[in-house]
Amino acid sequence: MGPLEALLLGALQGLTEFLPVSSSGHLVLVGAMLGVASPGILFEVALHGGTLVAVVIFYRRRLASLAAGGLRGQREALVYVGKLGLATLPAAAVGLGGRSFLEAQFEDPRVAAWGLLATGWMLWSTRGTLPVAHAPVPSWWAAWWIGWSQALAILPGISRSGATVTTALALGVAPGAAAEFSFLLSVAAVGGAMALEVPEVLAASNAVLVDAALGTAMALGVGLGALVLFVRLLRTRHFHRFAYYVWGLGALGLLWTLWVP
Repeated sequence: MGPLEALLLGALQGLTEFLPVSSSGHLVLVGAMLGVASPGILFEVALHGGTLVAVVIFYRRRLASLAAGGLRGQREALVYVGKLGLATLPAAAVGLGGRSFLEAQFEDPRVAAWGLLATGWMLWSTRGTLPVAHAPVPSWWAAWWIGWSQALAILPGISRSGATVTTALALGVAPGAAAEFSFLLSVAAVGGAMALEVPEVLAASNAVLVDAALGTAMALGVGLGALVLFVRLLRTRHFHRFAYYVWGLGALGLLWTLWVP
């Protein structure tokens, strides 16, 4: 891999991680159609690290408030963090318990194509739920089901941001609060995945680390822009328009799997 490819992959990660179009669906489907090999787990985790930093920067005031409130024993902060913890459990359980099954799904581009079509229907449903969603924070019940939507999004083609925000809106959580909970929920998951790759980072060559650093920086920069766009589209009620794109890509993927043995 060269610097240009690293930068391009970083830009793709930054866009597809935050916009509700499924980064995993693009990785599986577009990779299969173009015959592009996976860049490796270290590089992929590094790109996720870039988008993780983008979340931390974008929500830095909220994170600082939660940390300070938690240290002071403030009930509101502790309850919110507890809800994030509750919502993390389903994906952790599914990821650990169904690891072999889930890994196999990433080998089949048809799964990614169907996942993209399903994501489109989720996004389209927000035309009705977004205008009437007003709760300032998720309830415990909403947090639990948002967590299960994140678990579903482990499958390729199911957008994590799309699934979690769609579920939050359907359960009455206001658009801004839905986006905030969704992206703060990703911090623990991505941070844990990065921690598991520390031994591989220490053993990597300088060339690999340089490529990873370039891709991470690009994912961070593009990711910040995508986050701003994501929240703005939620507030202007144009969120459902992403459905056209994922439907088109999913349909193209299905047609491709019919033509290619």
